[in-house]
Amino acid sequence: MSLPDVVGLVGVLAYLHAYALAQLQVLTITDWRYALLNIVGGVLVMYSLLWSFNLASFVAQAFWMLFTIIGMVKARRMRARPATPSA
Repeated sequence: MSLPDVVGLVGVLAYLHAYALAQLQVLTITDWRYALLNIVGGVLVMYSLLWSFNLASFVAQAFWMLFTIIGMVKARRMRARPATPSA
């Protein structure tokens, strides 16, 4: 097994770890650690694609990371908002 294959598998494990932690309710999808695992997973899988390119996988990884980054920004903005007092 080549180094790019190993790196790609570590990326897949990062994705699966994030998903498992969310399903087990250890992390929420707004937790920065969930997003970090998804981004790391995407970067590592994309790295492995440099050696054995697959367009469908590349597009899936790119959009997965894009949606993760959008979610991170949205979650951060929501946390930064001051709480509105109840009437």
